Amino acid sequence: MVVDDHPMWRDAVARDLAEAGLDVVATAGDGEQAVRRAKAAAPDVLVLDLNLPAKPGVQVCKELVGADPKLRVLVLSASGEHADVLEAVKSGATGYLLKSASTEELLDAVRRTAVGDAVFTPGLAGLVLGEYRRLASEPVPTEPDEPKAPQLTDRETEVLRLVAKGLSYKQIAERLVISHRTVQNHVQNTLGKLQLHNRVELVRYAIERGLDEE
Repeated sequence: MVVDDHPMWRDAVARDLAEAGLDVVATAGDGEQAVRRAKAAAPDVLVLDLNLPAKPGVQVCKELVGADPKLRVLVLSASGEHADVLEAVKSGATGYLLKSASTEELLDAVRRTAVGDAVFTPGLAGLVLGEYRRLASEPVPTEPDEPKAPQLTDRETEVLRLVAKGLSYKQIAERLVISHRTVQNHVQNTLGKLQLHNRVELVRYAIERGLDEE
């Protein structure tokens, strides 16, 4: 699904995706429309602009990912401002691509987003990982009767450690000599056990426990 308030841009992106063999199930031109249509169309990937009328893109992302954690959101924005990138990721976006990207880069990003990879315009991935580390250094309030942390299998811990290091699912699969689907299954199982909702929370959890340094 493609969401952008500029009709020519929205139509061009949708056309490029369709011509490449991807199924464009819906488009929308403002935030309110995007939320309604996404809930009805249930896309696997949402290509989302941030600057939308009626409701900002980060709010659209937060609502839709909150309603369906399996939804992958690729932000496609003219803004490379660090604050915009970090806000998008914190709202649940899987990746962030600048509108200066080529059609080939967009198609590659959408396909990689669909299989769970975190895709960023070069230079932005380091920024996001740095923010994960900053967040992880902040003290986390604990409840007095906080339950014991769930036990992860050795393989789940191994995958989690590589996620924390910033590796894509494809890179993890190659490193561990397992299939891409198996990596996804381990991540989904880990999210469920830890009661986390997305990759952002998962990486923060891992870095808080120093798994990125082991």
